[in-house]
This record gives sequence, C-alpha cells and structure tokens, in this order.
Amino acid sequence: MNTSKAHSVTGVILAGGRGQRMGGLDKGLLMFEQQPLIQHIINTLSTQVDSLVINANRNIERYQQFGYPVILDSLSGFCGPLAGMYSAMEATKSDYILTAPCDSPTISPHLRQRMMEVLLINQADIAVAHDGNRTQPVFCLIKCSLKDDLERFLKRGDRKIDLWFKQHKLIEVDFSDQPDSFINFNHPEDITEQLKPIVSPLPIIGFSAFSGTGKTTLLTQLIPLLKAKGIEVAVIKHAHHKFEVDVPGKDSYQIRKAGAQQTLITSSCLMALMQTNSTDLRLADILPRLDTTTIDVILVEGFKHERFSKIELHRPSLGKPLLYPEDDSIIAIACDQKPQSEYTIDQLDLNDINAVAKYIEHFIAHWTY
Repeated sequence: MNTSKAHSVTGVILAGGRGQRMGGLDKGLLMFEQQPLIQHIINTLSTQVDSLVINANRNIERYQQFGYPVILDSLSGFCGPLAGMYSAMEATKSDYILTAPCDSPTISPHLRQRMMEVLLINQADIAVAHDGNRTQPVFCLIKCSLKDDLERFLKRGDRKIDLWFKQHKLIEVDFSDQPDSFINFNHPEDITEQLKPIVSPLPIIGFSAFSGTGKTTLLTQLIPLLKAKGIEVAVIKHAHHKFEVDVPGKDSYQIRKAGAQQTLITSSCLMALMQTNSTDLRLADILPRLDTTTIDVILVEGFKHERFSKIELHRPSLGKPLLYPEDDSIIAIACDQKPQSEYTIDQLDLNDINAVAKYIEHFIAHWTY
C-alpha cells in the first residue's frame, strides 16, 4: 500500500540544540566519514520528501550552504525539538512534517513511506518510530493542522515531547528490522568510536544484508561445513527486537525478573549469561565476552554499520539497494545472479555454500591481527 505520495510532506532536520553533551559543539556540522553529519541526513531524507528545511539556531550561514531553507526557532531560549517542529510548521504549507535529528547519519530510506502508511491506516495525527526496544520521538510524522495546538502547549511553558504526543491520536511505527537507522551521536567519543575498525584477536567476518535476504539460513548451512574442516565457530547475532532466552516459570527467569542485572546459569553441557541492557551494545563491547581459546573464527550477523570485514548478501529480486560501495568494510558480495563487471571486490555465488565456506577458510588463513 503506497499512500505516501497523496499527501505533501516537508522534511525537517532538527539541528537547533545547544549540543551540551557535545561540549557545546554544533552536532550537525561535525565531520563523519568525510562529510558533516547533517549531509548524511540530507542525502537520505531529501529523496523522500516534497521539500526540506533545516531547523538551526546557530551557525546559520554554514547551514544555508547546504542549499535548503534554514528555519530558526520562533521561541527564544533553545526550547527543544518541539520548538523546532512548531517553527517548521509555521514555515511550510505542506500537510505534514517528517522530522529527523541531525546526529543520526544512517536514517532509514523508507522512513516516509512506512510512517505515512501506518498513520493513514490507523487514522492517526502523529506517527512516531519504534526501534523494537523504545520509541524514537524525534523521528516522527505530524499533521501540520496541529500547529495551533502545539503553539498553545509551548506558550504554557511545556517542553516534553512525549506529553504533547499523548494529547493526540498517536501511532507507533515498527522499525525493529532497522534498529541501526537510529544510531545517534551525543558525545565526541561516539563519532570517534564509530570510525574505529573493530579490533579482534581472532578472524572476524560479518554477513551484512537487508532483512529477508537469508543471513541466518546461510549461517546454519555454513557452520557444519566449517566444522567438518576442523574450524570451530562462534556466532554473534544482533537481534532486531526484544527476545527472551528463558521462559516464565523457570528459576533463571524469576531471578532475572526479580531485578538481577546479570544472571549466569550453567550445567555440565551448557552455560548462558543473561544481562539486562539499557542501550544497544556495540560489537566491541561484546567481543571480550567470548572465550577465544576455543574458537577459530567469529561470524557476525548484523552490526552492518560497524567497521569490520563483511560479506554482503544480495538478492536483486528483493528490490533492495546494495550496501556496497558506501560501506568500505565490505570485502565480497554473495549474490544469486551472475557476477557484475562493475563490482571491484570479490563476488560469490550465494547459492553455492561450499564456495562461501572456501572463501571463509581462505579469509582465516590470511588473517592478520
């Protein structure tokens, strides 16, 4: 159901904050992968909307150089994202605004379509993204007819975005299949860490692809072949949704639900550590938990926005774009069609699992730490 083009939408990049956690730096202008952060958002959002504006309160001339109107907050005093949303509503004649922050460089290319379709189906006033764990309130689609109501809310001195949302018909939109599209940078070290390649004492290689391409199926076929070659495998998988390892009624489940931050359960044949997290962990945070004395290679499913060697799985029939060459960590493409001359990296037959296993074996043999 493609209903998004029936209504006009202005994209709003929210860059009007003080950047306090960034030490006062203007986040949208910080460099990431040879471009200012805001340029990454412009590249993706501008193709989805009918018009685009930037909400900023500092460095106005710098932001104007990106070629889009720059909207200052109508209210003084850095009143938060709601003030930017209201100011954008004042400046546009569109039916809706679609907002995204200036510090999330990997936003979904399907943000408008999915948000609009869910909003219209549910006859809602506001759609807000949900990453599978929590709502992402600054990724939202809002009817511009709510402008006067938002003005009254702000003039009362209210600033909390979730409080205003609850006063209207709100619908959450599931993006649990794309949690990495909400990665954001709040501190200078966040950008530094994101740019660092993953350091591992063992060969580590990932399988990167859009949901539905068959990453897990390939792994379940690949692991027995590697084990038959004497290669012991560890797998790290990034889940796109909440999950439970144990089940209600089990002792470990009751202990964890009682408030234990970590629960380790062990037997003669299996050990499991369950830990509650307040945020998504990076791959570098997880690697030290593996016992690397017993394995030869680490295979990773997901974490496609982190920097480590990856094989991209690609099925053109799914209509999804390639992640290569934007991701220079991709060292090979496994595709279910014949090799393409324009690709300058290794190409594998996705349906030839033995060839993929041989490629992994070669990768391990030539690994340098």
